Formats: sequence, C-alpha cells, structure tokens
Amino acid sequence: MSLALYGHPFSSYTQKVLIALYENELPFEFRCIGPDTPQHVTEWQRRWPIGKFPLLLDDERQVLETSIIIEYLQLAHPGPVRLLPADAAAALDVRFLDRFFDLHVMSPVQHAVGGALTGVAAKREEAQAFAQGKLELAYAWLEGQLAGRCWANGDDFTLADCAAAPALFYADWTHRIAESYPLLRAYRARLLARPSFARAVEEARPYRALFPLGAPQRD
Repeated sequence: MSLALYGHPFSSYTQKVLIALYENELPFEFRCIGPDTPQHVTEWQRRWPIGKFPLLLDDERQVLETSIIIEYLQLAHPGPVRLLPADAAAALDVRFLDRFFDLHVMSPVQHAVGGALTGVAAKREEAQAFAQGKLELAYAWLEGQLAGRCWANGDDFTLADCAAAPALFYADWTHRIAESYPLLRAYRARLLARPSFARAVEEARPYRALFPLGAPQRD
C-alpha cells in the first residue's frame, strides 16, 4: 500500500479525509499544496485540472471528492472503524447526513469566506448575512436531529461525522452556534475531543491567520 494525499491542513475538506485516515491509523504521505511545495502543486494540477483538493493517490490510482475517497478507503483499506454501515438502508442515512453537512453547513461557510476574500465591504456583509441565514436553518434542524444521539447517525462514528467535524468547526467561527442549541454545541465539542479530529485541528493551527473572517481565540 502506498497512499498519498494532496491537500492543505487548513482546508475543511482535506480535514474530512484526514479524519478518516487517522481513525483507522492508515499510513500515508501528506503532500501539502502551498507556495513552499511547488512540486506538489504542479503534480496536483496535472492530475486534476479542475483544481480542487484533496486528491488521494493509491499507488497510481487517483480518487477524488471527499465522500468517494472515504468510501474508497473503506473498500480498499478497511480498518477497525467502519465509517459506512454494511446495511444498505443505514448507509443511505449516513450518506444523507454527509451531504447535509457538506451542502448545508460547509457551503454557506464557504460563501461567507468567498465574500470576505473579495475585499469589498458590501460583498462581505451580503455574503455573511446569507451564510448566517442558511446556518441558522441548519443549526435548528440539527438540534432536533441530534436528540438521543452521540454521533450524527447514532452510536457509531461514521462518514457523516467526518463531514460534520470541520463543517461545524468553521461554521461556529462564521456564525456562532447559540446556547439555544445545546445538543449541537455538545456534539461539536465531542467532535473536537475525538482524537482524529483533534489531531487535524492541531496540524491546522499555524494557518489560522488565513481565515478571512477572523479566527476566534478559542478551539
């Protein structure tokens, strides 16, 4: 086995895959995409001209898109932590929640970040307001969804939690999860305490100045 992951430690979607790798203690080479590693940038762009990361290499087989990468790892390199249930119906529930966190939590955060990166105050404020509205809807739904659950889909840590961890991490920076959502706040805290995500958070800590909305002095 020779796994390599192209990505960046501060990237939420890179962290999503890192969690899966760390959960099952899979050995891999991390190829950071940044100004200090032009060789990785060049190779990544050659392999995936669309210009999105992360990208996983398994020898010469490349796998793209975070959810597909995590499912691939379970198929090709299974470990003790099964991130997608064997039962087909239960797997659908996990896949739905995975998509929910990517599309309805992380996407609004990216919208707010994109507005801030324009450097135009009006666009920043408009994007922030849009993101806050979307995130508030997501938070309210998740508060009900999490009743009686330890993890997103129940008692087992899954693909959905790999998606939830970085999404809720950055969402709370973008629009603070209010105290009126105690179950969601507690879930985010459990994710931060999970060793796989805690490791990813620490590895990304040197890059917090890159967050254009301003990284809070917490977490």
